[in-house]
Amino acid sequence: MNIYVANLSYKIQSEDLKEIFQEYGTVESAKVITDHETGKSRGFAFVEMPNDAEGEEAINQLNKAELDGKVLTVNVAKPKAPSANRGGGGGGFNRGGFNKGGSGGGYNRGGGNDRGGRSGGSRY
Repeated sequence: MNIYVANLSYKIQSEDLKEIFQEYGTVESAKVITDHETGKSRGFAFVEMPNDAEGEEAINQLNKAELDGKVLTVNVAKPKAPSANRGGGGGGFNRGGFNKGGSGGGYNRGGGNDRGGRSGGSRY
C-alpha cells in the first residue's frame, strides 16, 4: 500500500518517517519529497507498506496526529495522474498560427475576397 503523508515539518527526514510508520508494521520505503533545486523538503512524503492491513492501521492512527508541531494528513496515495507537461509536447513554443496547415494566419481568413461581404466564410 502506498501512503501519502502531507503537512510534514521541514525538519522531518525519510528515516524519521520510516521509524514512525514501523510502529504499525513493515515499511518497504519512506521518501520525503524534496525540491530539485534546493534539496529542501517540500512538506510531504510517500510511505510504502506491503501489508494493507498494517497500512490502514498506520493511516487510522497517524491521520490528524501531531508531529513536530504540525497536524499530519495521512491517506492512501492516489496513482500519479499523467501531467500535460511530461513527454513531448514542446513546452509552449510554436503556439501561434505559423503555417500549421489549413489556412495561414493573419487577416482575411474568410477566403480570397477581401472586399467585404460574406463570400468565403466568417471573418471571426
